[in-house]
Amino acid sequence: MAAPRSPHTGLRVPRPAAFGADPGGERMARIRRSPHFRDGVFQNPGGTARTRPSGSAREFAKIYFDRESRLRRTPGGTVPVHATTLADLARPPATGLRLTWMGHSSVLAEIDGRRVLFDPVWGERCSPFPFAGPRRLHPVPLPLAALGEVDVVVISHDHYDHLDMPTIKALAGTDTLFAVPLGVGAHLEHWGVSAGRLRELDWHESTRVGGLTLTATPARHFCGRGLRNTQHTLWASWVVAGEEHRVYHSGDTGYFEGFREIGAAHGPFDATMIQLGAYAEFWPKNHTDSTPLPGMWPDIHMTPAQGVQAHLDLQGGAPGGVLLPIHWGSFNLAPHPWAEPAEWTKDAAEEAGLAVAFPRPGEPFEPAGELPVEPWWRAVAGPIAHPWRRPRGAEEPAATSRGDLDLAGER
Repeated sequence: MAAPRSPHTGLRVPRPAAFGADPGGERMARIRRSPHFRDGVFQNPGGTARTRPSGSAREFAKIYFDRESRLRRTPGGTVPVHATTLADLARPPATGLRLTWMGHSSVLAEIDGRRVLFDPVWGERCSPFPFAGPRRLHPVPLPLAALGEVDVVVISHDHYDHLDMPTIKALAGTDTLFAVPLGVGAHLEHWGVSAGRLRELDWHESTRVGGLTLTATPARHFCGRGLRNTQHTLWASWVVAGEEHRVYHSGDTGYFEGFREIGAAHGPFDATMIQLGAYAEFWPKNHTDSTPLPGMWPDIHMTPAQGVQAHLDLQGGAPGGVLLPIHWGSFNLAPHPWAEPAEWTKDAAEEAGLAVAFPRPGEPFEPAGELPVEPWWRAVAGPIAHPWRRPRGAEEPAATSRGDLDLAGER
């Protein structure tokens, strides 16, 4: 691909390597054959998703740049990262399934004798540039080289907080395979991953890695890394099924009815890893009304209440399995308080009667064993309002969709 021209000098400006590469050739031909690619772009289930703020830009800017709001968006102390050791990961999980949340959406899943690494981001910033962009709020729990052998790396989509060039380049020097949505393989090949190590899937397609079956499933999101967003790379959630266990990783997604279909086809799951941060709802200032004002990303990210509902949908409506909240705590990506996703999830999960794990970053746990449930974030977070809780005696607002259900209830 030719480098872009400078509008002032006519000179070609080098394209940053972190932008990756656009799909072409047979890869692009395969994209065009996808039933989910129409009118030159990939389509979302349930219709077009809004990818720009739906609320007032003036109100959003007022909240985002307010000094007190900025302070609430970062931890007030040192995040208690678990110092993951080789010994933690060298011992096989007693139950056959162990999860280690490395922060944000990065999770190591050890499942039926295989090791799967979801959305690994070990970089300091989720940005194409080392000097700008959201910076990590806590260190990675252990160096990437100390992670040990990984059978397959699974990528949900190509945004910077899920697909990190330095991390991929480091993993390119190993023997691991990569499972990615359609089109994303172009980025990985550009960064040194050979085509033979790529498993590039459309929604509902599967691949086998050892004894595992990996299936790309729908999600409601979007894609893009460069200045020109061509929407030529797909986004996906993932199902990983072994001989005894199965897990689900949502990637980034808004709430949609497809969770029930995924659960019916592939569930129930021993554990789900559900995105429930960066929802940025504009709550009323008096915090007495349980109805949120228009949010920043209403169609492509989920609130904790929606994340809990997604887990229930994936489990066929019953509170089975374990929910691991992801996509929070590591980067400042939205105006909500830093620890609000965890606090809200705790309330919503208790109300729904489901099991939820709250590990410190780097803390391994087995979904069938003792779960980490201590609200550790409270030691390093400022006061958190609970606008999702209804005042005592208030009537429950009518839900307009399953994704709008207020699962927190009163306290």
